[in-house]
Amino acid sequence: MCGFTGFLGGALFGDRPFAMALLQRMADTLAARGPDDSGLWHEVAGASAIGLAHRRLAILDLSPAGHQPMVCHTGRYVIAFNGEIYNHLDVRKELQAGGHAPSWRGRSDTETLLAGFVAWGVTATLQRSIGMFAFALWDKREELLILGRDRMGEKPLYYGWQGAGEESSFLFGSELKALKEHPGFKSEIDRDALSLLMRHNYINAPHSIYRGIYKLLPGHVLSVSMRKREPVLEQFWSLTDVAQAGVRRPFTGGVESITDELETLLRSAVRQQMLSDVPLGAFLSGGVDSSTVVALMQAQSDRPVKTFTIGFHEKGYNEAVHAKAVAKHLGTEHTELYVTAQQALDVIPKLPGLYCEPFADSSQIPTFLVSLLARQKVTVALSGDAGDELFCGYSRYVVARDLWAKAGRIPRSLRGAAAVGIRALSADGWNALLAPVRSFLPISLRDANVGDKLHKGAALLSARQVDELYLKLVSHWEPDGLVLSSHEPFTALRGAPPTLAGLNELERMMALDAITYLPGDILTKVDRAAMGVSLEGRVPFLDHRVVEFAWRVPQAMKLRAGMGKWILRQVLYRHVPRSLIERPKMGFGVPIGSWLRGPLRDWAEDLLDECRLKNEGYFNPIPIRKKWTEHLSGQRNWEQQLWCVLMFQGWLDEHTKQVRL
Repeated sequence: MCGFTGFLGGALFGDRPFAMALLQRMADTLAARGPDDSGLWHEVAGASAIGLAHRRLAILDLSPAGHQPMVCHTGRYVIAFNGEIYNHLDVRKELQAGGHAPSWRGRSDTETLLAGFVAWGVTATLQRSIGMFAFALWDKREELLILGRDRMGEKPLYYGWQGAGEESSFLFGSELKALKEHPGFKSEIDRDALSLLMRHNYINAPHSIYRGIYKLLPGHVLSVSMRKREPVLEQFWSLTDVAQAGVRRPFTGGVESITDELETLLRSAVRQQMLSDVPLGAFLSGGVDSSTVVALMQAQSDRPVKTFTIGFHEKGYNEAVHAKAVAKHLGTEHTELYVTAQQALDVIPKLPGLYCEPFADSSQIPTFLVSLLARQKVTVALSGDAGDELFCGYSRYVVARDLWAKAGRIPRSLRGAAAVGIRALSADGWNALLAPVRSFLPISLRDANVGDKLHKGAALLSARQVDELYLKLVSHWEPDGLVLSSHEPFTALRGAPPTLAGLNELERMMALDAITYLPGDILTKVDRAAMGVSLEGRVPFLDHRVVEFAWRVPQAMKLRAGMGKWILRQVLYRHVPRSLIERPKMGFGVPIGSWLRGPLRDWAEDLLDECRLKNEGYFNPIPIRKKWTEHLSGQRNWEQQLWCVLMFQGWLDEHTKQVRL
């Protein structure tokens, strides 16, 4: 795992000493992504000045033969690569069989990838490759820059034209902090992107927090040159195509044959991702996904797998006891750490630097802490991410489907009137009104803030279709009226839905999450947290063979008798007793809500100060202050909405300091 950056520019950047010094500064910002080695490459070709910079975290082929930027054996291509090609040895065999193999200089997958580009071209090579990656490739013959990103978006890649006149350059890199070192970088905050952050707690690709800078979409390659400055995008793999094809052509075997096939594919993915020349382990929460990955690792290892988990003393936030039980059963070398509230709070000042752009999933805190714990013993860690999106694991899928099945039959005008009626009484008012009959309510509501739930439900009643209801369910804020001078861009969830012909309501939600939430939130969170401590994270569920098979599994085998991930559980129960797994899903979070009323209150009050919000000019302070007041009083739980604002405000502090420098 590594980090890279660079630029494509004009005459100003043809001065080699100036360009090399600039590349070094850009690369130095990515030191955590690659502490083992660094490399620079610069060339002037006609009117084009191209520079590549690389930081290396050595995982495969620790020798100097893996040094980057790397030039191919013909001299045509130069690459800066981040990621892993898990089947690169098989690709080498195919090159050898076809008479395309060069005289290999080392054992790195980067050299394999370059040889494939020479033999088959970029797209055909990527379609043969199993892995996670982002890369920048300079084609000397065509004077063309090519950027690429893996199928599901595991590895990040930012790009965009910045500067004017002689300082105009096309910038690219693994993280925004590298691009910001370039003298042409404008640092202009995109208010439209900020509206996406407020809705989702992350900024959807292709947008970024800076105007003119974009994220390359998963499964795409981009080409650009000084002669043709408008980037050209080409898609080499499509999740929407995979989902539609899978639903049209479902696997027709019975439970045993589907379980066998899924286990075979997962075993293969796990085995390939265990290939490493450095110490390797896994995150273990004790849930279905991580337990499955660890079970298949241990089944294919001749020594105890190193596993890691963190625990919290706060009730309702601790899964460490379950992880320990699973580890004991599988016989792993388990390490757990119970962190104090203060240790978790100490992470918060680090978040703006870790994430480069504002990011507001509060589980970023425990993800960083478990990565820090793992890095003390290993350099690579496998995780169980993506099981929910592939095998119907999120409870919100069923909630949205069932709610729409009931509410969708009621005329929208009546639903709207009901919503107005619910909102007419405050959440506290509903709690007081229903207190005498609390014992007659469903068990799940007896200890809940019923008024809060009613108000949340009222917001869903006005939906015109199930997609709109789901958007409301996963939204934190309605940005209109909150983010000043902004227009929320269309996304796959709002205004620009992908074609998903033949998918039912549940399948549409899963596909939309895999396109948006998975790369935008989950994979971003894991990549930045892990790379922030120089740890490589790997995700076996995102082997594209597993993804493609998952979409062929009939929905009835993913969700059965109200239980999500049913078919995945059948694989796991071959290795771990049901009694260790079957329990309510807890998630991987921290008690942000109570912390905001306690140890974080002064910090939050400073960032949410009404005068400050007015002076900065990004937000309308009225709805923010209203939610802050309600949260402090305990009237409503607005932790997610407030965390979105707070993460932007904390990031803005750092951004402002850097601009002044």
